[in-house]
Amino acid sequence: MITLYDCATAPSPRRARILLAEKGVAHATVQVDLRRGEQLGAAYRAINPLCTVPALRTEEGAVLGDNAAIAAYLEARHPEPPLHGVTPLERAAVASWQWRSEFEGLLAVAEALRNSSPAMASRALPGPDDYAQIPELAARGLARARRFFATLNDRLADHAYLAGERFSIADITAVVAVDFARIVRLKPGDEHPHLLRWRAALALRPSMAL
Repeated sequence: MITLYDCATAPSPRRARILLAEKGVAHATVQVDLRRGEQLGAAYRAINPLCTVPALRTEEGAVLGDNAAIAAYLEARHPEPPLHGVTPLERAAVASWQWRSEFEGLLAVAEALRNSSPAMASRALPGPDDYAQIPELAARGLARARRFFATLNDRLADHAYLAGERFSIADITAVVAVDFARIVRLKPGDEHPHLLRWRAALALRPSMAL
């Protein structure tokens, strides 16, 4: 059985949990306590030198240390249901919206949080090294996240899901970004009716409770 190195309160491992649930893949879970810095300890470094979660130990014994690798592995190993698209154009749309959801959404919220939270004074970036906060980046991250909400709302005005009419990994990344934004006091509002419709529809999927 595969093993997911997880943290129940963090957004990045939530992406992996949702993906595993959507694929119907049974797995063991090991919790990594980020608040206590367990990801920086020698034991976890030996598992994932990136000092980040999630990590996935595969059936073959390899350890995948980031969401990109985990998603690629699971899609290849468990192709049904297809979450990276089916046709060439659909695959291109999924790849594009997956990248935008990560860069314009998740990373924007992380930029806002990590450069403003007192608990992350020397942890402005994840990983094994310490980086000082840059307060100006917190304001920029929040502005970028607001713009991402508007981008999603516009896209979803005439699409059931981000990449078209099929649920995909891009929706997983985007919904985690939207939910994560609450930590910087940003939520969809009346000005985002299509985003709110999409989020309500996703709430009906059992994986979203993870």
